[in-house]
Amino acid sequence: MQTSFTPEQLADPAIARANEILRACVHCGFCTATCPSYQVLGDELDSPRGRIYLIKEMLETGRPADARTAKHIDRCLGCLACMTTCPSGVDYMHLIDHARAHVERTYKRPAGERLLRFLLAKIVPYPRRFRLAMKGARLARPLAFAVPDDRLKAMLALAPAQLPKPSKNDRPQVFAPTGPRRYRVALQTGCAQKALDTDINDATIRLLRRLGCEVVILKLGCCGALSHHMGREGEAHAQAAANIRAYAAAGPLDAIVINTSGCGTTVKDYGGIFAGDPLEGQAAQVAALAKDITEFLETIGLPQGAPKGLRVAYHSACSLQHGQKVKTAPRALLAAAGFEVVEPADPHLCCGSAGTYNLLHPEIAGELKRRKIATLEATAPQIIAAGNIGCMMQIGSGTGVPVVHTVQLLDWATGGPKPHGLAALP
Repeated sequence: MQTSFTPEQLADPAIARANEILRACVHCGFCTATCPSYQVLGDELDSPRGRIYLIKEMLETGRPADARTAKHIDRCLGCLACMTTCPSGVDYMHLIDHARAHVERTYKRPAGERLLRFLLAKIVPYPRRFRLAMKGARLARPLAFAVPDDRLKAMLALAPAQLPKPSKNDRPQVFAPTGPRRYRVALQTGCAQKALDTDINDATIRLLRRLGCEVVILKLGCCGALSHHMGREGEAHAQAAANIRAYAAAGPLDAIVINTSGCGTTVKDYGGIFAGDPLEGQAAQVAALAKDITEFLETIGLPQGAPKGLRVAYHSACSLQHGQKVKTAPRALLAAAGFEVVEPADPHLCCGSAGTYNLLHPEIAGELKRRKIATLEATAPQIIAAGNIGCMMQIGSGTGVPVVHTVQLLDWATGGPKPHGLAALP
C-alpha cells in the first residue's frame, strides 16, 4: 500500500511503525475470509482491509478520529484471525492498537459510551470491585426487561448465578512442590478470573506442584490488557509497568505461567509495548518468560492418562491460537490425559467475547456466540473446554453443556478433584 506521510510525521516512532505496517498490505483481501465482524456485518469497512484504509487516511491527514472511523475500529474484535491468513505478514495487531489509542485521544464519544467505558476500565480489572458489580447485576437481572440499553442488558445477562468465595490461594505467597523441585514459576492469577472462577487458579497450582514446580504468587494488578484494548494507553502502560517491576523483583524464574490467554497475549507483547522506554529491557525479559499453562505443561511433560470415556469439545480462544500461536498443545494434552477430544467447525472464528466486546457490542457478539455454540454442540460433547475465562463465560451463557478450563480437566485427570462445573457427570 502506498503511503504519503511527511518527514515530520515519520519522525514520530509510532507513526513510522504504522507506516511500515500499512506499506506491507497489498489489498489482497484474504483477511476478509477469516474476519468474524465482516462475516456477520458484510461491510467492507468492518473487515481488516477496510479498517486499514480508514486508519491510513486518519493517520496521514493527522486529523482527529470521526464517528464513522471510530465505529468501524471499535467493531474490530481484535481476534487477530486476519493475521493467520495474510500472505504479506501485515502486523495488524499493532496497527489496530495504535488506531485505538488515536481514537481514544482525539474522538469525543457520546456521554453514555464514555461513562460505560470508564466504568469497565475502573471495575473489571479490580477483582473486589468486579465481584461487587456482579453481585449487583445478579440482583438487578429480574429488571432487565425494563432496561432500554442493550449493553446494560448484556451485562446483566452475563452475571453468573453464583459467585465463588475469594480463594486464599490468590494471595501473595509461595507454594512448595509436593516432590523434588524442578522449576520455579510465577503464576499470573488474572483479574476477572479471581472474581468469576477461583477453581482455575486452584487447579493450576495443584497441577504445577505435583509436577515439581515451586509456585510463586506475587502482588500483581491487571496486566493492562483490558485498558490497552480500549485504547486507554496511559492506564494500560502504568498497569503493565507495575507488573514488570514486580516480576523483576521476584528473583530467578523459569517461567511466568498464565492461564487466561487474553492476559498472555498482552504480557508476551510487553517488549513491543515498551519499545524505546527505559523499561524495555525488563519488559522484554518478562515477555520471554511468559508461557500459557498448556505451553508450559507441554514443555515439562504431563503423565499419560487412562481413557476417561468423556468427549471434550475444545474451543480455541483467539488470544491463544492467533495471538500466542498456541494451537496444538491444549488438544494434545487433553488427549494424552485420556479424554476424547473433538474440535468444532470453523475453530478459527471468535466466540464474541473478546475482552469487553460482548458488553460494548452485544448484538454482534450475540450472533458470534450463537454460531460458535452451534458448531460446538454439533460435536455432541459432554464437556466444553477452553483456555480463557472470557470465552468460558460467553459460551457458558448460551449452552447447557458444562464449560470448564483446560487446566481443570488436566488437574482432575492427574489426581486433582473433579471440577465443580462437572458435578452432574459420572
